[in-house]
This record gives sequence, structure tokens and C-alpha cells, in this order.
Amino acid sequence: MYITNFQHFPDKNGNIPKDMPKEARELANFLALLIDDATTNDYDSEPEIRCIENNCPGLIVPTLIEEYNEIYWVCTHCKTSGVISNWRGTKWDNNNS
Repeated sequence: MYITNFQHFPDKNGNIPKDMPKEARELANFLALLIDDATTNDYDSEPEIRCIENNCPGLIVPTLIEEYNEIYWVCTHCKTSGVISNWRGTKWDNNNS
């Protein structure tokens, strides 16, 4: 299980730095997609985000857990999962006012 504090990724301007190592940048972008998807409030849509595990054909289902201010996500195929915290207020938070 991936346990991620999203605030470890953005720079002081709230962007994912282009100069961070490739693997870290890819993970940050993946998590940003999950935050965006989980906060769109479109509960009828089918999963569209591909799993990050090599050769896994699965799709990721992110779920916003309001009570804990976390986003839980799981792959439909390999069951890789994770929790994202400290994502509120980022540019990918669609509930950000």
C-alpha cells in the first residue's frame, strides 16, 4: 500500500517540479490525477486512470473519504492501493474555493 502525504511533491508555487527525478515526478503526476478524479464528484463515471504497476491492465478507482480528508485508491485488477493525505487546497483539488 502506498501512503502519501501529497505536500511532499509540489514546489513553493504549487507545481510539480520538472527537475525532480523521473520516477518521483511520474508518481506525483499519477497522484495529482487521482486527486483531480476523486474531487470531481462524478460518481457515475467509469475508471479511466491506468494502474502504475508494470504490465497491469487494471484501472484505478479513487474514493474521497471526507471524514479523514483522505483519498483511498485501488486497482481493479492487481489490487495495488494507497491513501493520499494533505491534498486539500492543491491545484488538483476541485473542491478548492
